Amino acid sequence: MASFLFLLSSLFIFFFSLAGAIPSEAIYDSADILTDAGYVSMSLTLEIIAESILEQSPSATVFAPSDSAFKKSGQPSLDLLRYHLVMLPLPIQSFRRLPAGAKLPTMLPGQSLTVTTSTSDNAISLNNIKINELPIYDDGVLLVYGIDRFFDPSFQYQRPNSNSNLNPSCSAVNRTVNSSDSFDQAIQMLKTSGYSAMASFLGMQLSGDISQNGITVFAPADENVINRLGVFDDYPSFFRRHVVPCKFLWNELVDFVDGTELPTFLEGFTINITRSGGVLILNGVPVYFPDVFFNDRVVVHGVSDVLAVPEDAVSALEDVDSFSDDEQNLFDPGEF
Repeated sequence: MASFLFLLSSLFIFFFSLAGAIPSEAIYDSADILTDAGYVSMSLTLEIIAESILEQSPSATVFAPSDSAFKKSGQPSLDLLRYHLVMLPLPIQSFRRLPAGAKLPTMLPGQSLTVTTSTSDNAISLNNIKINELPIYDDGVLLVYGIDRFFDPSFQYQRPNSNSNLNPSCSAVNRTVNSSDSFDQAIQMLKTSGYSAMASFLGMQLSGDISQNGITVFAPADENVINRLGVFDDYPSFFRRHVVPCKFLWNELVDFVDGTELPTFLEGFTINITRSGGVLILNGVPVYFPDVFFNDRVVVHGVSDVLAVPEDAVSALEDVDSFSDDEQNLFDPGEF
């Protein structure tokens, strides 16, 4: 147990060094590069809104309309500019993994951009507007992509008809694939995609074969873990409330109607599905990055924050270190 706490302490210190707001230098550097790339109007606009918007976020992706778009539409409102900013760094490889219909919450409250790229498309698109796949600026925290025209906040995405229900059923899995290989794949992907904290918990607390139904992990990014966790006693509860004992891909999650409850590995803690502005919400926390990773046993979805335990439920969940008989085959911190 002592080594377990030491490792967690080291992780906490390491991740804390990664947290913070976007440096103003990065914002102004990106503005200079935008000017050189021919996006003069967005460059000037970015400098104006930097302090009031971008410097309040630890990371962001900016979609920069062309000068011709500014000329045609005129100077946009602050709300429209917010609609072109996403508080999440999205490299092009992440874009390629996003399924059609996935929502990207923007800095305009209650509004999101919709991925409209289909499997037959060669180009990536949001709200049916092509995204220039080579970023104009990318320092790993702030990314800027060019677009030909402004996004329309009134855009409506038409999903294929689906059978919504209140009774989740698990995805079938290939039982012939080694479970440890499935976890190793998930852990390596999480470590390289900004979810190192969840990768560590996955490696430390899950061992042996899991249920044939697989698991779904709702993973907050590292900076969100740092901001929310204060004491080591929180860690077992933290991990278990973010893991559902069932494999749900994105196209299954979006089929569930508002009010659907998903059980978790934390006894007494469930995840309630709702929607806001078209974005899937889990206990008040938006899903930012659906299908970050999936294989035969594990599905990972990125969420914008830690799934908190309601204050009125804390007393009922105090005994987070005890394991039920069903969990003995899943969790074994003593091995690490």
